[in-house]
Amino acid sequence: MGQPAAAGDLAGAVVIRVLLADDQTLVRGAFALLVNSADDMEVVGEAGTGDEALTLTRDLRPDVVLMDIRMPSTDGIEATRQIFADDGASGSRVLILTTFETDTNVLRGLRAGACGFLPKDTRPDALLDAIRTIAAGEALLSPGATRAVITRALSHPDAPAPERLASLTAREREVLRLIAAGRSNQEIADELVVSPLTAKTHVGRILAKMGARDRVHLVIAAYEAGLP
Repeated sequence: MGQPAAAGDLAGAVVIRVLLADDQTLVRGAFALLVNSADDMEVVGEAGTGDEALTLTRDLRPDVVLMDIRMPSTDGIEATRQIFADDGASGSRVLILTTFETDTNVLRGLRAGACGFLPKDTRPDALLDAIRTIAAGEALLSPGATRAVITRALSHPDAPAPERLASLTAREREVLRLIAAGRSNQEIADELVVSPLTAKTHVGRILAKMGARDRVHLVIAAYEAGLP
């Protein structure tokens, strides 16, 4: 596996390097204006097809790829799979943005290696926060994507047993409810009035106690236990 792409440095501030992959020029332009408006991130490249996305990810090694699903030749999910499997590109993390937030697309994207899944009508400030979340090494699912995972993946054999919920503290169960609702670590911190580091620590402990690989498995366990 390749090493994570090094973030740039601009005027002493760490800059998140973003690649945009969407077949619509106007959409890419709108996302570029939004991303470049943030002081802590910059667009380093644009791709109009899945093949271009893979090539540019390998060449530019961005921190985050904003990936559309429906594109010519290779679609965004297949491009995500190839990026994840490519030693020269796998250090980049993929955030899928789409108007087609179906359960099939969500599960295909997650299985391909995507770290996040959001609809294209996400609020601009929420999208920027999502990019920061993904760049920080965390996963992020919108509420719609979370519901899709629950609908299609309840029988996943690797999901942690609901009985393990008994090992969680009251605060950890509260955090798990928020994870199941699709909240990011920053949103959990805001809702519980704690620091982002404290929220991240809670999530890490829950993952360890539940024996879960990621937030998706936690969502499944929470749903099975009737927590949401």
